[in-house]
Amino acid sequence: MTLSERIQSDLVNAMKRKEALKVSVLRLTKAALKNKEIELRKPVSPDEENQVLQTLVKQRTESIEMFEKGGRTDLAEKETLERDILRSYLPEAVEGAEIERVVVEVVKALGASSAKDIGAVMKEALVRLKGTGKTVDGKAVNAVVRAKLS
Repeated sequence: MTLSERIQSDLVNAMKRKEALKVSVLRLTKAALKNKEIELRKPVSPDEENQVLQTLVKQRTESIEMFEKGGRTDLAEKETLERDILRSYLPEAVEGAEIERVVVEVVKALGASSAKDIGAVMKEALVRLKGTGKTVDGKAVNAVVRAKLS
């Protein structure tokens, strides 16, 4: 079952159970996937589906930060619930220890030693981490790379 089929099935079930928030999030997700398909002019691959979901999760995370800074805890809680629903459709995330291990390997392999090597290390580390089939948080990888090279 593809991700789109799973989302459609869960949308129908959420509608039957009258789960308004989940219905809203799944409809938005379906629309985002359809827009990506239209943009690409071809069916969306599983990697592209995951990329769309990661974008939606990232948008929610940024919204949560902004709402918390603005003192709108009610909206931050709603965004948190939406983000959790979206995350349930993504593969598990790469853990911090695995990120650090890969970054150390890449730094040694490339002979990176200064901040000007961050781009090259990031590029290679992200390629290796995405090859694991897990969700990769670019900010977390960037933080580890900067810590190792500074």
